[in-house]
Amino acid sequence: MYQLFDFFFTVLHLVIIGFNLLGWIWPSTRKLHFIVVLLTAGSWLILGIWYGLGYCPITDWQWQIKEHLGETKLPNSFVKYYADKITGHNLSANFIDAATAISFATAAVLSVYLNFIHKKTNRN
Repeated sequence: MYQLFDFFFTVLHLVIIGFNLLGWIWPSTRKLHFIVVLLTAGSWLILGIWYGLGYCPITDWQWQIKEHLGETKLPNSFVKYYADKITGHNLSANFIDAATAISFATAAVLSVYLNFIHKKTNRN
């Protein structure tokens, strides 16, 4: 059962990450993208006040499941965990965090632009 939950949270993570990075592309998903970006930023920054900057409840729940499955020494970041797993190397957490933050910030700026600024310039 824990393996099924682990798989579920992995898929959920990948869907959220993919949508955070690419959801701004399609006009039909831009409003939802902006909401998901706000929720993600809120988790990282507001919940981060209490749990540490970059806190993600989904990662927290998945790491609890992984611990039940016997995994130890899990990093703080889901992205780092899978980047290490895919590359077979122990990548720098600072590098992964910076790449994640830059990618997220770029997508967030694009979302704000396309949802609020670009709309106004097209009306004129």
